[in-house]
Amino acid sequence: MMVQAQDNKELVSVNPSAVTTVAKTDHNPTKALLLSIIPGGGQIYNGQAWKIPIFYAGLGTVGYFAYNYYSDMMMFRKEYLRVGQNGTSELPGYEGLSGYYLYNYYQSSNKNFQLFTIITVAVYGLNLLDAYVFGHLYDFNVSDDLTMHISPSVAPDFSSRMGFAPSVNLSFTF
Repeated sequence: MMVQAQDNKELVSVNPSAVTTVAKTDHNPTKALLLSIIPGGGQIYNGQAWKIPIFYAGLGTVGYFAYNYYSDMMMFRKEYLRVGQNGTSELPGYEGLSGYYLYNYYQSSNKNFQLFTIITVAVYGLNLLDAYVFGHLYDFNVSDDLTMHISPSVAPDFSSRMGFAPSVNLSFTF
């Protein structure tokens, strides 16, 4: 079968038996997002199960620090209130401290707890974002035919006396 181009100058031969059809999968990015409510569910749906240990390690690490700072915060709060009644601290490792220092330790632990809580939410949000974005890119064709080439070149520059300037040429080949 011969197909004539619109400019009437070029003829292209097309072999109907050589034409292949690419079946588009029914991959749904919203489903990947909803499955990712349980961390790693969306990554399994997207076929990227290798990311699951990374997310759980991140959530576990920041969750550990958030819990640690929360328990320190509650310990210093309790001791600060007790010092307000008795006058001195009897907390192991903090004996004899006044309420001023205990209050500062409480504030520091509270600030760190809040920070790590925000980081925990951010890591969880990255889990959701990763599942949704890679759900959209599931059918994206990444082949060896995609290349990028960077080379030096000379470009016209009318603002200089020489009339040209060194530049960088960036070309993409699909």
